[in-house]
Amino acid sequence: MRLSAILCLASLANSALSQQIWDVWQTTWDRQKLFTRQSTNNGLPINFGIPGAIGQADIVIEDTQVFQTMDGFGATLTDSSAKLLSQLKVQNLNNYWTLINQLFNPADGFAGAGLTALRLPIGATDFSNTLYSFDDQSGDIGLGSFSANNAPSYLWSVLSDIVSVNPILKIFLLPWSPPYWMKTSNDMRGGSINPAHVTAFANYLFKSVQALQSKGHAIYAIGIQNEPKNNNPTYPTARVSAWVEAQIATQLRQVTLLDNDGGSQVKIIGYEHNWNDAGLYPKELMQMAGSAFAGVAFHCYAGGVRNQSLFHNDFPSKEVHFTECSGTLGTDWWSNVKVFILNRFIGGPENWSRSAMMWNYALDSNGQPKLPGTNSCGGSGCRGVVTIPGDGGYDLNEEYYVMAQTSRAVLPKDPGGPFAQRIGVTVGGSHNWALRVGAYSTRRAKSTDPKRWTIVVLNWNDQSNGKWKPTSVSSTIEFRGKQAKFTFPVGITTLWWFE
Repeated sequence: MRLSAILCLASLANSALSQQIWDVWQTTWDRQKLFTRQSTNNGLPINFGIPGAIGQADIVIEDTQVFQTMDGFGATLTDSSAKLLSQLKVQNLNNYWTLINQLFNPADGFAGAGLTALRLPIGATDFSNTLYSFDDQSGDIGLGSFSANNAPSYLWSVLSDIVSVNPILKIFLLPWSPPYWMKTSNDMRGGSINPAHVTAFANYLFKSVQALQSKGHAIYAIGIQNEPKNNNPTYPTARVSAWVEAQIATQLRQVTLLDNDGGSQVKIIGYEHNWNDAGLYPKELMQMAGSAFAGVAFHCYAGGVRNQSLFHNDFPSKEVHFTECSGTLGTDWWSNVKVFILNRFIGGPENWSRSAMMWNYALDSNGQPKLPGTNSCGGSGCRGVVTIPGDGGYDLNEEYYVMAQTSRAVLPKDPGGPFAQRIGVTVGGSHNWALRVGAYSTRRAKSTDPKRWTIVVLNWNDQSNGKWKPTSVSSTIEFRGKQAKFTFPVGITTLWWFE
């Protein structure tokens, strides 16, 4: 018996030691590391071994708790973003392709963000040169004058370049306004959709899907109306009631369009507005036309991220997405990192979002170009994920580094493999308050290959007694009866292992 026990313990020890962490990526508060991979001669690999005393923080992976599958992270390719990227392509071709790869290349091991979510406007937004829709012919109920080429050509050129480096890109289509003639105000700016044009608008959305497909772009999802409770008169907006949005979605999904004409895989995502109304408008959509909608999407400009869970608790079979939040020029870099992680890129998935997106992919140093006359993004202005100043260079902003750290946690490990699933995780120890952790597991293309297990850790232990004092946290990681030790600097750390 004693020999058997010794052999069993030896086998357990060997199994434990076989798990090693070789991949560690970090962005620190002082920017000394910016999505930097830890070198193998700097404490790697980290071995999982027999559990001992816990650290100041004890991260416990609850691998039997499996939640939503992730769709990834990203932003919106507005006309302004595409214009700046297109100008960069002309000014400095090498920089352009370097940036496109840094943003979008999802290849395993590539030192870039691998962003897989892209929101694409149908027509003009507050970040366009001019007002336009895909059909500006007044009264064109039959949509004979419909053309996606009303959009600037550089939008389609840049999108094609992005898709060329990211074949798993998930495109979310969405209008900021119906064509002016479908509205009671006869203007794309402000006003409301005319209920008499519900069928025409549903057809307009369907033709938008077809138009993108004809350009070679698969559409992952389509929304009915961006911010349907917003009717700002200085840029494309439209007030659309939940009842009208439900009607449009039903027409689009069930009656004549997506389900019957090759679009059954395209999801319809409802709402697309702020957290504060999570228990009202989105709930009404599900009650009136739940079978038409795959789920709903939220923005960050009012309310809190926990409101996403209010919707999920009422409709657990429906998807939750987080699709817009803008950074503000002139704000503190490290403070922004903390807010983005807490409320968007760890906090969002914790509250059931499958995606998390910022606003513009790219803007210039002044938050331009914007639609002439708009009061959108007032104050110091909106900041893009990337700043393109117009001199042939570019700057990666904090939005980029936050998304790089989190995106790499959820990407497929293998070509054709699945995205990660969020799993359970808790933090104990005397400094459990100092760490926020998201945890994910990624199955492989071959079921016999070991899964990837990933944690994204924010250490925000940057003060002591109200004074600035960034302090690392020595931690233990508990996984399937094994334990690893790691000291997390103040910042974001992403690490993974296989089993």
